[in-house]
Parts: sequence; structure tokens; C-alpha cells
Amino acid sequence: MDDEEFWGNDPKALQNTEWEKISNDFTNAGYREGITAGKEGALQEGFDDGFASVGAPLGRDLGILRGLSSALLAFLSRAPGPPSIATDPRVAEVRAIATELSNVRLSDIAPPDLQALAHAREHLDGEGRDRDARMDDEDDVTDPAELNEALKAKRDMESLEDLMAQMGGVIEGAGADARLKPARPTAEDVARLKERLLAIARELGLGIAVQWS
Repeated sequence: MDDEEFWGNDPKALQNTEWEKISNDFTNAGYREGITAGKEGALQEGFDDGFASVGAPLGRDLGILRGLSSALLAFLSRAPGPPSIATDPRVAEVRAIATELSNVRLSDIAPPDLQALAHAREHLDGEGRDRDARMDDEDDVTDPAELNEALKAKRDMESLEDLMAQMGGVIEGAGADARLKPARPTAEDVARLKERLLAIARELGLGIAVQWS
């Protein structure tokens, strides 16, 4: 049976075929749009939650600490009477603290996103990738190759900065206790700097009333 006989036997065959094709096209388009909208909604919700619960509070506290270190340094530099700026050890200490705080990134002190790590592992497992040996390392699930270009460029720059810092690493301690100082600060380091700044403020008789996040 040739094509003409087939279409001639069923005049609605062409109509039904076209309708099925159009229906499938709309279904597929709607499915793709639904997935895109769902991803965008989930990303926005995740951003809103992360910004409110992690990013904003940590950024605010870090900004307060940096401002406090600058204020203390200005106060010590202008304070009349002994000891002088050249001999007061607190001036050098506050300068060092301010330098350390300026080197802190949000990624250094933010807690790990366990949910994001779990999703990343599920995604890799779903694609059947053989990365079991790498899943124990947090950096493996945030590989720059898996990120968008803007974030990848940021990660690459930070990696270069870390490499340069390691090349000029500082040795802490002496003798058998000597060790290379970690290249990146941690949340514990920031807490230690915070306590030292507040202690210096108390030594100077300054009442620091700060509402921490």
C-alpha cells in the first residue's frame, strides 16, 4: 500500500498525526519551562535563605570587627600622653589584627552547606560518575568545572592568591613545634581576633556596645 492509498483510506490520519505532533511539542516545551521555573525558584529560595541566615549576619559581624580595628588604631594613634605610638605594643597588635581581618573571606568562615554537598553527591551518583574516592573531599563536589563561568573565575583567582600565600608561608613556633601557618583563616581565628580587639578596648577604657548578629 502506497502513501496515497493510506491517506485516502483514513482522511483523518494526517490531522491526527499533526495534532499528536503539536501536542507533543507543547508538552515537551511545557516540561522544559516547568523544570527551568522550578530550578529558578529553588535557586532564589536558597539564596534568600542563605543570605538571611548566613551571608548577611557573618558579613555584618566581619564588617563591625574591621571597623572596630580601624577605630582602635585611630584612637591609639591620637591618644595623648605615654606610651607613644612608637612604643605602645597595642598599636602594632591592632594593625596586625586589621591586616588579618582584611584577608578574611566569607567562604573562610561560613559553615559548610551540607544540603548542597548532599545534592552534589546525588547528582554525581545519578550520572554514574566514578568519583567515590573523591567524595570524601569537600572541594571535589565544588570543582570549578561544575560551576558557572563567573564563579569559576572567582575560584581560580582565589586559588592563585592561596598559592601565592603558601609560597610565602609563615612559620609558627620553633624547633620540633614549628609548623607552617595555615594559608586561610578560619572562624576560630576570627573569634580569637574579636576577643583580642574587645580586650584592647577594655584596656583603653572604651565602652564598646555592639549588637552582634
